Amino acid sequence: VTLDGETLRPRKLRYFLLHKPTDMICSNIDEKYPSVLNLLDVDRLSELHIAGRLDADTTGLVLVTDDGHWSFNLTSPKNRCEKVYKVLLSRPISSDATQRFLEGVLLQGETKLTLPATLDIIDPYNVLLTLTEGRFHQVKRMFAAIGNRVKSLHRQQIGDLELDVEVGHWRSLTQAEVEGLSVNDQ
Repeated sequence: VTLDGETLRPRKLRYFLLHKPTDMICSNIDEKYPSVLNLLDVDRLSELHIAGRLDADTTGLVLVTDDGHWSFNLTSPKNRCEKVYKVLLSRPISSDATQRFLEGVLLQGETKLTLPATLDIIDPYNVLLTLTEGRFHQVKRMFAAIGNRVKSLHRQQIGDLELDVEVGHWRSLTQAEVEGLSVNDQ
């Protein structure tokens, strides 16, 4: 394809893994906190968006891209992509929490149970939680529903992609990683 005598080439889509620190927001604009996008040293920053946001007080793995189709499919509830969180609790975990999370939890203000979630207990205050959905403040609300409170939250994995860079750093995803997180259109 040409325009005014110049050959136009399709733009190469970009995919990044970023280790989000606390007190940064997963958005382009916020008056309270700086954007995690400012950590990226890349051209055309305004074209990028976050696929699967984290709260300002949550740390961990964030995916950044300019491929809207890819991020829509990745974050779609139909995909059921696993996300693993390390959770520090304010009180010891209850003995029935693992079973309750497997059965689904009713969140305050909702009428439908969460999808089954896997809870691995590291010690009474530290757990790994694996989810396949992403409701608003879901992790914090799930623990509140069983009488506990999240003190700190860290996303360490999305699908097979594990966080492997230091806090505040980022790297490009490989083509194999992008394809590994991709799902077929439904």
